[in-house]
Amino acid sequence: MHILGMLLVALVALEHLWFLVLEMFLYQRPTGLETFHISQHAADTCAVLAKNQGLYNGFLAAGLATALLTRSSLMRRFHLACVIVAGIYGTMSLGSTTVMLFQSLPALVALIVTEIGRPAPAGQAGSSEGK
Repeated sequence: MHILGMLLVALVALEHLWFLVLEMFLYQRPTGLETFHISQHAADTCAVLAKNQGLYNGFLAAGLATALLTRSSLMRRFHLACVIVAGIYGTMSLGSTTVMLFQSLPALVALIVTEIGRPAPAGQAGSSEGK
């Protein structure tokens, strides 16, 4: 379960790395126009905002990658929670469940799987001594 959880976290990180590329570099190109269902004029008008949003997605990807490399449960939980909240907000503000399905749900599954697969802290494994 531990390996599966880490793979899921890595997939969420890669997903946000893709969001960075899509929003920072492809937003005004055919790939971005098709993905976001916007006109060239709208993309040109909002390009700076999209690049800023892409940068934030890059921070999420970097945080998740750092959590994996350092094996930090705290960083992993924090960044997955940020992804979940961002997806919920995106769903509410856009009125589309697509954001929830592609952003929040994978992060929630990764969080649950990594928490289930996490070993119990020393001294707490199956014992209720001293309680």
